[in-house]
Amino acid sequence: MAHREIQYRNKPLTIHKAVSDPRFNEKTILVTSTWDYMGLWFKRNHKEKALFYWQQAQHFYHATTELPKNSSPLTAYYCMLNAAKAFLLAKEVTFSDRHGVSGRQRAGRTYLSNEIVKFKGGGILAELCRHLGESANNEEYSLQHLLYNMPFIHRAYDLSYDSSPELFIPIRNPEIVRSRTTNEAWFCAELDKKYANMNTVNRLSNNYERDAGITDRFVIRSTRRFDWIPSQKSQSLLRYQQYHKTLRKDLFYIHSPQRLWYIKRSNGVEGFIERSTITLIFAAMHKLSELARYSPERLANHFEGRYNWLLSEFISIAPLQFIDELSCELTGYEFMPPGRVS
Repeated sequence: MAHREIQYRNKPLTIHKAVSDPRFNEKTILVTSTWDYMGLWFKRNHKEKALFYWQQAQHFYHATTELPKNSSPLTAYYCMLNAAKAFLLAKEVTFSDRHGVSGRQRAGRTYLSNEIVKFKGGGILAELCRHLGESANNEEYSLQHLLYNMPFIHRAYDLSYDSSPELFIPIRNPEIVRSRTTNEAWFCAELDKKYANMNTVNRLSNNYERDAGITDRFVIRSTRRFDWIPSQKSQSLLRYQQYHKTLRKDLFYIHSPQRLWYIKRSNGVEGFIERSTITLIFAAMHKLSELARYSPERLANHFEGRYNWLLSEFISIAPLQFIDELSCELTGYEFMPPGRVS
C-alpha cells in the first residue's frame, strides 16, 4: 500500500461534523441531551442573550413534538429561527430581525416543485449562509429540490420521486492518509458494496477517483492534496483544517447513534444545490411554516398527496438534525449519545 494512516494525538485523523472550526484534538461529547449541554455551554461562555434564544428554541421544539403535522412546521421553524439567533449572537455576528428568506408559489397544481423559496441578501439566513461560506444573493429553489439535497430524508425522497437519481452515496471508514514517500496527504473512504463500481465514481465530482492501489476493497480518494509533515503537527493541522473545509462541501452526515457519512454526487444531476444541510433545512421549514400560517388548506393538500411520508419525515427529523449541526458548528465539538466510542 502506497500510503499510511495519519495519527493525531493517538487517534486516526478523520473528517469532522463541524466545518468552520473543527476541534480535531477534542474527544467526542457524549450527551443524552444536546439541548441541555449547549445551555450549560452558553452559561460557561457568558452568552446570556444567546442562552435566552436557545431556551426559547428548546421550548418550540418540545411544542413541535406535541402538535399534528399540519401545525408543527410553524413551531419547528421558530425553534430553528431562535437557535440560529443564539448561534449568531454567540459568534458575535450582527444581524437584522428579518428572517432572510421568503417564498412564493408557481401557478399550477399543488406540487412541491411549485413551492419556491428565495435566499435573500439580508437577514438571519443570509448571515448564517455567509458564516458557512455560502452565497445569499436572492437565489431561488423549489421546495422539492431543497428536500432532494438533504441526506437524512434521502431514502424517503427516493421513494417519493423514484425517477430522480440517488444523490448521496454512503461511505465507510473515512480517513486521512499520507504518502509513504512524500508529505502529500489526502482523504479516502470505502464505498458500500452496493455502490462499489466505476459507475458510482463517474457520478462524483472530478475531485474523486478510485484508489487503484487497493484491490481487496473499493476505495475512493480525493485528487486534492495537502502537506502533512510529522515534525510540524501544529502547522500540518492548520493545513488540514483548510483542506477539510473544502472537503466538507462534498461530505455530509446524518445525526444518529452511529457515524453515518455520505458523499454527494454532482455530475449531471438536475436539482443539485451546493449548500449546507443547515441552511437548506432552515429555508425549507420556513416555506412549510408559511403554508401552515397562510395557506393551511394548501399544506393539507400536500399531505394528502404522494409526498405525505417525505414531508412527515422531514418535519419529524429536521429539528434535531439542525440542532446537532448548529451545535457542532458553534462549539467545534462532535456530539454522540452515551455508549458510543469517543
